[in-house]
Amino acid sequence: MIEAGARAPDFSLPDQDGDTVSLKDLEGQYSVLAFFPAAFSPVCTDQLSVYEEVLPELRARDAAVYGISVDGAFALKAFQASIGTTIPLLSDFHPKGEVAQAYGVWVPERGVATRALVLIDPDLSVRWTYRPPSPLEIPGANLIFDALDAVAA
Repeated sequence: MIEAGARAPDFSLPDQDGDTVSLKDLEGQYSVLAFFPAAFSPVCTDQLSVYEEVLPELRARDAAVYGISVDGAFALKAFQASIGTTIPLLSDFHPKGEVAQAYGVWVPERGVATRALVLIDPDLSVRWTYRPPSPLEIPGANLIFDALDAVAA
């Protein structure tokens, strides 16, 4: 997994609406890249629902969350609607897993990204990362708030 202190790898991915989101679009804010294995899975649904609940608090800290999976943009649009989230969902579909590979969270034998969080600072450097010990474990929002507190100190 990418380490804190590294320059965030560049990317340009379509979101659930087909609009392109690039690393340079994240400049000037803290951004959490929430890699998740698959839309519509129970754990991924719960994870993004937890982050949706705390979005106002994250925005108050000038932080945003972006979900990233290898699902296609159309599947991510349906997933977003089904769980009622406003979190932008980015499709790492083609070339499959290219961004997950660049961030060191690709699981080749499964063809998906593992569950992981990457905090990118306003200058586009990686400030913090977290990979749960099990892909079935949801990284709680408290981890994100703790990371934001640590970089602000």
